[in-house]
Amino acid sequence: MAILTKEEAKKIIDKVLAFSKSDEMSVAVNGGRTGNIRYARNSVSTSGESTDLSLAVTAVFGKRSGTSTINEFDDASLEKTVRRAEEIAKLAPENPEYVPMLGPQTYSDTSTYSESTAKINPDFRAKAAFDSIDPCSKKKLTAAGYLEDTTGFSAIGNSKGLFGYNKSTSVDFSITVRTDDGLGSGYAIQDYNDVSKLNTKVSTEVAMQKAMASSTAQALEPGKYTVILEPAAAVDLLQNMMRSMDARNADEGRSFLSKKGGGTRLGEKLFDANVNIYSDPTNLEIPKAGFAGDGRSQEKISWIENGVVKNLYYSRFWAEKKGVKSVPPPSGFIMAGGTQSLADLIKGTEKGILVTRFWYIRAVDPQTLLYTGLTRDGTFYIEKGKIKFPIKNFRFNESPIIMLNNLEAMGVPTRVGGNLIPALKIRDFTFSSLSDAV
Repeated sequence: MAILTKEEAKKIIDKVLAFSKSDEMSVAVNGGRTGNIRYARNSVSTSGESTDLSLAVTAVFGKRSGTSTINEFDDASLEKTVRRAEEIAKLAPENPEYVPMLGPQTYSDTSTYSESTAKINPDFRAKAAFDSIDPCSKKKLTAAGYLEDTTGFSAIGNSKGLFGYNKSTSVDFSITVRTDDGLGSGYAIQDYNDVSKLNTKVSTEVAMQKAMASSTAQALEPGKYTVILEPAAAVDLLQNMMRSMDARNADEGRSFLSKKGGGTRLGEKLFDANVNIYSDPTNLEIPKAGFAGDGRSQEKISWIENGVVKNLYYSRFWAEKKGVKSVPPPSGFIMAGGTQSLADLIKGTEKGILVTRFWYIRAVDPQTLLYTGLTRDGTFYIEKGKIKFPIKNFRFNESPIIMLNNLEAMGVPTRVGGNLIPALKIRDFTFSSLSDAV
């Protein structure tokens, strides 16, 4: 019962709404199956599978709201949950920013579900782990990895006639490989809706190569360098930037998009002219549900076009206050790239540093989006178009705003973390100190 069909979910939502005595009511039903396998030191440590099905009811009286959740679906339990939500709503203080619920909406059809992923079983997970562990064991390397697959659905409905349903699958895999002496480390990651695209052996071979190549790291002086950020490194800073494009924060002076004296920098050119970032739930490589959690439609939207900020996202309250269309934040984004491979970017670099990924990233200044963090799992010095030697890790202090103004070249966009991101070649990237961590 963890995966309900569209018709089954609609029937339950309608039943819950029929119990309502409130001014407005919304219902969300979510369920799914999640499986995983984890290994470390070339041995599986945990594996399992779980299913879950839950329902949340929000009742509204005027501007007072209350929410109750349940995982039992008999009529008596459903009605009890409705009464509890209504009881909480009557006790709650008024929300001055409450906006009435949406009526019926039209949502895009998206390809978020893959039957091959839904059929993953323990044997498949064991084989995926073996394909990663075995080559490492043969090379006397140490592997630590994690694979998680999900098959689920979400359905929303309310007393004004809104209804939405989406069924989806996903599989995520990450692998870290260390040399026997602990001095070399490599990393790779993959995520897909369709597991037929996943190859744990190929990812592991990438991590193995980086581990073996990075074991004799040399120290370089901190400073400003040309860098090539692999997609797994670039995505962290870009995600932080995309999460900061809220219109209210900008209007109220708490954002890098705030204009001195009031207002936002919407419509201003803040980035290199080659920067184009958009979201599209119907994209076949990173498909997303056609609706946001509050029922708003997810549509194709350009966020940055030729370096110009084209859109911000608005809550329904803030959009109404400003007299503009409300736009939900993107559930995934796409940065348009170039046609060069990672090898091509390296070949075209006279002197620079290749970064596999960042970790332990923390905000320094939200109004300039300055972040700090560390490189990890394979950092290499490039000279005359070739990787010359591995280097010790750096701490960086950099803003994606500055980074995207120092853009020199881009690779082919690759799926990472549910987004499509190219490798980025950036000049004058700031490394502030060395780190002895591997």
